[in-house]
Amino acid sequence: MRADAARNRDKIVEAARVAFRTRGYDAPLDDIAKAAGVGAGTLYRHFPTRESLVDAVMQAWVAQVNDTVGKVRAEGGTPRELLLRWFENYVQLISVHKGGPAKITSAMEDETSPIQTKCQALRAANAQIIEELGDGLRPGVDSLQFARLVGGIASVVDQGNLPAASVGPMLEVVVDGLLA
Repeated sequence: MRADAARNRDKIVEAARVAFRTRGYDAPLDDIAKAAGVGAGTLYRHFPTRESLVDAVMQAWVAQVNDTVGKVRAEGGTPRELLLRWFENYVQLISVHKGGPAKITSAMEDETSPIQTKCQALRAANAQIIEELGDGLRPGVDSLQFARLVGGIASVVDQGNLPAASVGPMLEVVVDGLLA
């Protein structure tokens, strides 16, 4: 890729990151192109679909998921503390962009979703926590259930414009229900 094309691509991704954070994933692509200082044609040459742009914005996010689960596991604590800390971090990870919790949670089982690799990263992180907890969890609990439960709470808070402080008490209920 030519240097000017790479700069344009980076400007588009950054403008999209800001737009998605403030306006949600449905932010108009023409507005993103304008904010990046490029034409719509340039945006579509780099990102032929909205999903390909969303995917580009989320690439750094996968590394953040892996770092976060490693830190949560390293901090240790009781099974309840570990699970609650992971769920709080999970909510933060999927709530970076308005509409993110619902988009990510609904894509968890959609093999054709362009953000499937991101969903897989979350499910793998959940699996690490499940492994860490071992027999401390109720039998039959899996990483997809984690994603649905926590994603559902994050979606309610995101869509309902509830205060961030309302997440903790809801997560505590879920944690207490999951522990053996």
